[in-house]
Amino acid sequence: MESYKREFIQFLEGAGVLKFGDFTAKSGRKIPYFINAGEIKTGDQIAKLGEFYAKSYLEKVGNKRCVLYGPAYKGISIAVAASIGLSKCGLDVPFFFNRKEAKDHGEGGVFVGYVPKENEEIVIVEDVITAGTAIRESMEILSSVKGAKVAATFVMVDRKEKGKGEKSAMAEVGEEFGFPVYSVVDVYDIIEYLSEDEKNAENVERIKKYLEVYGAKA
Repeated sequence: MESYKREFIQFLEGAGVLKFGDFTAKSGRKIPYFINAGEIKTGDQIAKLGEFYAKSYLEKVGNKRCVLYGPAYKGISIAVAASIGLSKCGLDVPFFFNRKEAKDHGEGGVFVGYVPKENEEIVIVEDVITAGTAIRESMEILSSVKGAKVAATFVMVDRKEKGKGEKSAMAEVGEEFGFPVYSVVDVYDIIEYLSEDEKNAENVERIKKYLEVYGAKA
């Protein structure tokens, strides 16, 4: 495993972002582990997360100046952190996010921050994709932006789960909307990391059994 992947998983676990147990995903699936960006609560933690997203962005997108979009609520802090991380690398990108309810006073509207211009490329930053539900919601919200063009989506972890069919949710989203979905690590990296310590044997077995049912075939 690449060192940065191990470092990232250690960071997620240490910050309480990666947890093991019994959870219910937004898709309704009962899952044995959970990725929750809402557990990031300090300046050092959010700065570190931004560095990982910035690294992924530069590796996949390069120095292209896209607009970062962070879906409310968890995506908001990720977008801010990623933009700061990129700024420290010499790439100053704008960001914006949505309100859960449109504001009917002041400047009004559903978005806060930068207003994308027509044909400007947008990069969505999220915490995780399980069945693609959240990304489809984001695309519906972004449809109100004239000429919106999403270039890519970045998430912390690729869960390698089925979407609506046998393909992974990330693959389905990419095919449906015509843009790639990138992750810093995937669930098999997490399994490899956990397998290095025997005390994690139960969690490894539970995740593997879950993937036997919900794991994507491609």
